[in-house]
Formats: sequence, structure tokens, C-alpha cells
Amino acid sequence: MLVTRFVATRIVRGSPLRCFGARATYSTTGQRKKKIDFAVTEDSIQIDGQTYKKDAWTNVSPTTLSRVNRKLHLHPQHPISIIRQLIESHFHDFKPFSEFSPVVTTKQNFDDLLVAADHVARNKSDNYYLNETTMLRAHTSAHQLQGMRSGYNKFLISGDVFRRDEIDASHYPVFHQMEGVVYFDRDDIKTAEQVNADMKLERLKEAQGVRVADDTIVKPDNPMQDCHTPQTLEPIAAHLKYCINSMLRKLFADEPDLEVRWIDAYFPFTSPSWEVEIKYKGEWLEVLGCGVVKQELMNQAGLHDKIGHAFGLGLERLAMVLFGIPDIRLFWSQDERFIQQFTPGQIKKFQPFSKYPPCIKDISFWLPSTEWEENNFCELVRDVAGDIVESVKLIDDFTHPKTEKRSLCYRMIYRSMDRNVTNEEINEIQERVRGAVEKEFTVELR
Repeated sequence: MLVTRFVATRIVRGSPLRCFGARATYSTTGQRKKKIDFAVTEDSIQIDGQTYKKDAWTNVSPTTLSRVNRKLHLHPQHPISIIRQLIESHFHDFKPFSEFSPVVTTKQNFDDLLVAADHVARNKSDNYYLNETTMLRAHTSAHQLQGMRSGYNKFLISGDVFRRDEIDASHYPVFHQMEGVVYFDRDDIKTAEQVNADMKLERLKEAQGVRVADDTIVKPDNPMQDCHTPQTLEPIAAHLKYCINSMLRKLFADEPDLEVRWIDAYFPFTSPSWEVEIKYKGEWLEVLGCGVVKQELMNQAGLHDKIGHAFGLGLERLAMVLFGIPDIRLFWSQDERFIQQFTPGQIKKFQPFSKYPPCIKDISFWLPSTEWEENNFCELVRDVAGDIVESVKLIDDFTHPKTEKRSLCYRMIYRSMDRNVTNEEINEIQERVRGAVEKEFTVELR
């Protein structure tokens, strides 16, 4: 078995038996040390000193494991961290949690949030499983119960989250979220009193040029929970929208003519639920989901007499808009020309330092009779080719009229963010991709 050693972000092929992930650290004397972040053997995965036995559910790759301890949201000068810091400073009376482990149980990630056992969100093709009961978190909501049991009635949770996804300029298998939760006494009189007192903190500052459209109402297909009353629901919903609108007005205060809209949504763990979108480059982009926390979750945390709301937002999406960053891969760049552009506490537009030409390759193949999962294909491409792949797009889907065999053709765009690539170099990578796809998915290459 061939080993891949991950040292910092470079891949070196070496001796057999194990796959290790390491990152460089330095002692106070300046001597370089290495801390082992993960190790993969035939039977187990070790992360930060904890060992997890592999089984039929295991599908996390060394490439993904190598990013577990990058923690971009904790690097003060990084755009992801700058957004986190700005939001935390806005919600200054919220307790911030930013160092929960990304390794969680499936109970935390799904069951505790009332996600049904047969829900598609649990699919192997969408998540990274260490084994059947342990995974890399798919959302920061996996820690919502931990937060509610912490004793703080207002808190923020930020961290990296992991999902198998398509390959393009706005999707990456690791991204960052922030979760916010607030709760008050559940009482027909006290809820409104406490909400009104909190809103006197005057977080809501009108930002010129930011327009908010909201015509959402509580209705049968986005209902109030049976255990709640209008006297408790209305103030908690008002507080939720107050928190979100004030945050967006702060973050986007300098954006010209920004439009924000609220729309109805569904989440297993909130009701009623909403999504918030912003209009960016002529298109509506979802930036967060939110709602009134299901009382069943409050009860699990021992908060039977409380009512709360929660919101979750994607930090990359906000950062791409606010900093003008065109490609999500840039967040993972260690090029000084990228990171030195940013200053903690400031929103400054990104200045492109390179735009190298693309190299375009197609791959087509006949599928076997088994089911096809595009996310698995994209995951394999990332593992083989790395971040030099800019996008993967299906350009042809053909079924032969006689044999009924199905053929797919994907267009792959290769482009480095910091150097020119040669056609010969990409041909080598493409051949490795073709070989891996043929072996892994038993397809017939065309």
C-alpha cells in the first residue's frame, strides 16, 4: 500500500503501511517541531489522539483529513476569521464558542436535531463518515445542545464543517459556519418584556443603501408550534429578525444598493423557519437559515420553560461578497499575496494578483448498472487532482436507444491560482483521474 504523507499542505509519496498528516509548529526557542494531526491505517483513523475503527460507512479521505486542523476561522488575519470577529463584536453579549471538535457523533449531527433516520441529509454521498456512528460535522448545529446546556442564554458557535459537494468556484468540501442561539422565558407576559428590554440595546442601526424586504407571516405551511402561543411566538420571531437584520446592516453598511429578502423555509429543528437571501451580481444568494427552535430540542437541554430562536450562516458566502473574492479555493491559499491583503476588523476588497489561463479536459464514460452519485465522482477528482481543479460540469448525459446504457461526459477546468500550468502537467493529472475513475466506479472509459 502506498503512503501519502501530508506535511503542511504538500504531498510527498513515501514508504508503505501508514498515512500520516502533520503540520509544522515552532517551540519558543524557534526549533521546528511536527505535530501529528491524523493517521490512517487499514483498520482505523486517528485524529488528535483519538482512534476510530473503520467500517462499511468509512468514506473520509486523507485529503479531507489534512484540512481538519487548518481552522481558518481562528487565523486573525484571514477573511473568514475577520467576518467571525465582526459578527461576534456585533453580538457582544453572546458567549462565543469556536473550538468545539469537528469530530461528532451521528447522534449529535442528526438525531439531536430531529433529522429522521431515513432523511437524505444522512447520505454517505453527502457526508464524511469515520464510521457508522462518528463523522466530521456537517453543520455547527451539531453543537446546539452543547451550547444550550452551557448555561448561557445567548451564544455563538463557529467552526469548520464538512460536506461532499460539487466542484466549482463557490463549493468546497470544507467551509465555515456560525450558529447563533438566544432564548427567553416562555411566558405570555415575560417573553415580550424580556425581548423588549434586550432590543433596547440598540444593535439595529439603519445602513443607507441596504434594503430589506420581508412579507413573511406565520401560516399553516410554516406554522407556530402547538406548545407556543401568539404571545410568546410573536416577540421571539421579532427578536430573531431584529438580530439578523441588524447584523446584515452592519456587515453590508458600505455595500451600495444591497437588497435583502426573507422567504419561508423548512428545517427539521425549527418552526416557523425562514431563509435570508442577498442580491449579488444580479442573483439571489442564500446567506443564512433561521427559525424558532423546536420545543423538543429545548426540552432535551432541560429548558422546558424557555422559548428560543436560532440562526446559521455560511462565513465563506458572506466573505466572498464582502471582500469580493471570486473563487472559494482562494480561502485555502497560503500565498502571501492573498493573506497580506487583509486586516483584522476591516472589510477591504480583494485585489486579484493573478489570473492564469485555464486548461480544459473532458472525460466521458459508460456507466455500470449501479446507481451514480455525482458527489462521489467529484470527491475522487479532488483527491486525485487537488485544488488545481477549478470546476467540474456535466456537459452530456446520453442513453443509448438500443442497449439502454448511459454515458456521461464531464468538462473539467484546471487552473492554478498562483502559477501557469502546462498541458503536459495537466495531461498527467487527467490520466490519473481517468484511471482512478475507471477503477473506483467500474466505468467503461470512452
